[in-house]
Amino acid sequence: MITATRIHLTLAMLMGLAGVMLLAAGTHTGSPDTVQIAGQMLLFHASATIAACTARRADLLADWPARLAISLLILGAALFAADLAVRGFRGERLFIGAAPAGGFMMLAGWLGLALSALFARRP
Repeated sequence: MITATRIHLTLAMLMGLAGVMLLAAGTHTGSPDTVQIAGQMLLFHASATIAACTARRADLLADWPARLAISLLILGAALFAADLAVRGFRGERLFIGAAPAGGFMMLAGWLGLALSALFARRP
């Protein structure tokens, strides 16, 4: 059975992969800073996603709010990084407002994780 944890962890691993690829590719592009920031965002949030999944499974986070927050972290980081990568490689935007939307999703994800830690059932 595929669970939310497996989906989140699989996406985190793919974010890590994409982050390493972007960091490497950033050395071969005209805008290395933009591409490397995209890679860093993916790597940082991949690690945070893995930690959050572990904390949720250990009942240190309230379950459904943590699932939502983890999903927001993943979606936000992917959207933000995709916009920066497209800017770095093509010199254009993914779409207007993509990076700010991704940034707000990441902020909401972090806030959601903080709240889910406060309201977790203690074993």
